[in-house]
Amino acid sequence: MAPSPENPQSYYVCTLTAVGRDAAGNLVALTNAHCFIDDQGNKLVGSQVYRDTSPAGSAFSPAPLTASRPDLATGAIGEVTYVSTPNNLLNSGPKGLDYAVIKLDESRVVPTDTVGGVTIRSIGAPPAVGTRMCKQGHRTGLTCGMRIGTDGMWFTHLIWTDGGDSGSPVVSGTALVGNAWGAQHSSSILSIIDELTANGGVGAGFHLAT
Repeated sequence: MAPSPENPQSYYVCTLTAVGRDAAGNLVALTNAHCFIDDQGNKLVGSQVYRDTSPAGSAFSPAPLTASRPDLATGAIGEVTYVSTPNNLLNSGPKGLDYAVIKLDESRVVPTDTVGGVTIRSIGAPPAVGTRMCKQGHRTGLTCGMRIGTDGMWFTHLIWTDGGDSGSPVVSGTALVGNAWGAQHSSSILSIIDELTANGGVGAGFHLAT
């Protein structure tokens, strides 16, 4: 939700999974769907997205969500163009891959393959059970843990996340394998790309920006 002078804290804090280009050449980013669903269940397509100016946290010193501030001086860096079905793990709603697509403003965003302790150079499938993976999130920084299994359309792991880490990239080495949404669950990035491409529109044919 776009902040305003009248309501300067009307925003949600999440983490970008990755920045890439779609088949049409648009610069796009991925994160979690539930970052753009309000308390009434409305999908907030068209919402403006801002960079958080507050310092990222760590597992030992999580970033306070109350310290988050959108960069109003720079302005919006993108707009939400698609919100998938959320995970709905803890309720009776339909289950989804829980991802959102943001069309980025190329005049305000420069892609990078490294953020914090994670470098992403390729896209791949989740590794075998027992393999160590890591995530980089705004709230708790770099945390790692092994894959422990599969739960329906998602894969499960022992990677710690907290509020504000939603959307964090999950990597195996330098390969992006998933999008973390909480409760030690993530969605496969390949499944997300397949669904995006089948749907068409902004984000279809997603590949890493170079």
